[in-house]
Amino acid sequence: MKEAAEGDGVVVTRLDTRGLRCPEPVMLLHGAVRKLQPGEMIEVLASDPSTERDIPKFCTFLGHELVLHVKQGETFVYRLRKGG
Repeated sequence: MKEAAEGDGVVVTRLDTRGLRCPEPVMLLHGAVRKLQPGEMIEVLASDPSTERDIPKFCTFLGHELVLHVKQGETFVYRLRKGG
């Protein structure tokens, strides 16, 4: 995990889970989100199609905002804002 960008006072962290299969991307995301402060954002890169189901459910269940969900080539890109 590394800092990817900074904008609007919100730190964006990138988590690259490409090549990993369910449940690893969500497990790593869970650990990474714990390190964030409420309102901070994390970008997740994934190649496993199951993340299209799992990451939105993760956000709903834990109260985080799914800001972005797109597919770029073979990569799924998600941007989440940590809830309070």
